[in-house]
Amino acid sequence: MGQLDVVGSVEEGVDKLKELYAASCGRARECVATGDYARYNEVLYPKIAVRITQWRPIDRSQPFGYVDEAGTYSAVISRPDMMEAYLRHQLECLAANYPCEISVGYSDVGIPPEYIRGHGPVSEARRTDIPRPTLDDVHDAIIDGDWDAFHSPEKPLFHFGPQRFDIACERIEHYTGIDVESVQRYILFTNYDMHTREFVRFGLNELAREGTRYTALLLPNGRRITPADVLDVDAVAADVTSSYQMPRYDLVAENNSGVTMINIGVGPSNAKTITDCLAVLRPECWIMIGHCAGLDARMRIGDLILGNAYERRDHVLNNHIERELPIPAIPEIQRTLEKAVKRIYGDEEQALMRTGTVLSTDDRNWEWQTPRDLWAWLRGSTAVAVDMESSTIAANGYRYRVPYGTLLAVSDLPLHAVPKLPAAAQAFYSNSKEAHVMCAVRTMERLAKNPERLRTRKLRRTQGEVPFR
Repeated sequence: MGQLDVVGSVEEGVDKLKELYAASCGRARECVATGDYARYNEVLYPKIAVRITQWRPIDRSQPFGYVDEAGTYSAVISRPDMMEAYLRHQLECLAANYPCEISVGYSDVGIPPEYIRGHGPVSEARRTDIPRPTLDDVHDAIIDGDWDAFHSPEKPLFHFGPQRFDIACERIEHYTGIDVESVQRYILFTNYDMHTREFVRFGLNELAREGTRYTALLLPNGRRITPADVLDVDAVAADVTSSYQMPRYDLVAENNSGVTMINIGVGPSNAKTITDCLAVLRPECWIMIGHCAGLDARMRIGDLILGNAYERRDHVLNNHIERELPIPAIPEIQRTLEKAVKRIYGDEEQALMRTGTVLSTDDRNWEWQTPRDLWAWLRGSTAVAVDMESSTIAANGYRYRVPYGTLLAVSDLPLHAVPKLPAAAQAFYSNSKEAHVMCAVRTMERLAKNPERLRTRKLRRTQGEVPFR
């Protein structure tokens, strides 16, 4: 146990990771099925180590696949089958940049049976030496640049430990209602059912279109719609309701290059919860589309705000990223969103959209203050809009090195005697939802054509970085 064997190539290394993990899962299922746990000490996560034998300068435009010094970089891996394409690409980049030796074998970290697909129920009377899914092994020390994580004999290769990865996958399924394997690499967040309905409508139309790149639409109610059966589905009446807390809709394309939309509900806590989980899958980007309060009296209901800065009064990430640290906009996403708005809104775009700072608060009723208190709260702020999720999604994107963006629609102007009231809000929702969703979807489609442009150096830190993206 714990002995790593040198492999001859990246392909052989990834294949061996998959083989070892599958063997461990097979042993675990057998132990659980028979109740004979004698061999459960052999149920271990696989480990990969890359020994960089010589450091040399590389093309400085490369956003990942580099190291600061020669040495051994390692990771204990879960679900290498699901992450196969990612692992191959990252290892190929590293091997192309430096002379290195790749080794693979079992780690000394046991896999709790709860994290193994098809394990069956685990008896409460199981032996004490059978690993449990303890939260002691779930942390973000690598992501957050912990000193000890980066100053051990082996430096980290990947961002997450295996139990952190596994619990995130379990929670994605728990919150969203769909197996984690079908999460697409381009993710849209909303907090409105009407946006998910428009997304489903778009997906059904795409599946019915000849030459579409999409292969299926997965709904959180368990329904899977393919091009073969899409003509039997009424786009308007399609049942997209869900009992899950954050229902998810996957418009599937080859190699998970399609678009996922998740209704995350309201508030920064939900936004942090789901991005904490999705980050382990290393998506290409995520974008928030939602509504906001406009702060400028020149604005109109339905105007669009393209967030280019974030004022964080959401509090949920203060222990991970100091509030004073700036969260930069990602130009590649900004430009693409702007082009999508121009294509969809045409000549209206110049008057309709503005860029600016989005202030995110954890107080849904922030505007329920006296004019004097609001004046004091906003005095000196650069914000043009207020919402509850965008800064959280951007800050966690920065933290997890996942490109992010925000496109909000102004739904009320509370400082200018236009509060959000039911009649006006419903009229605005009805008139704006399709165009708003399509701006975001077209942005994702354009980005998916050239994902390399998203793999930016702007999300890499001076310290505390791993070789993988």
